[in-house]
Amino acid sequence: MAYKIGDNCIACGCCISECPNGAIRDGERTAVINPDRCTECVGAHAQPQCMVTCAVMAPEPDPDRRETREQLLAKFQKLHPKRTPIHV
Repeated sequence: MAYKIGDNCIACGCCISECPNGAIRDGERTAVINPDRCTECVGAHAQPQCMVTCAVMAPEPDPDRRETREQLLAKFQKLHPKRTPIHV
């Protein structure tokens, strides 16, 4: 499932540069994740980098966007057709 940014986001921007898919941008009050680009870092990293870098643990799974690992990997491969995904 894609991640979303919770209300406790302090808009520091640290997650934006860490996203391998360019899924995160600045919003009005918080960072915003584009769910069509979020793969939970499947294919790129062992853990979602937005979670790893966030000081306030604002990113959280979006229960409205449930996806299997296979779906997330397919999305990664569509976003990065020339990249070999890592398998963790």
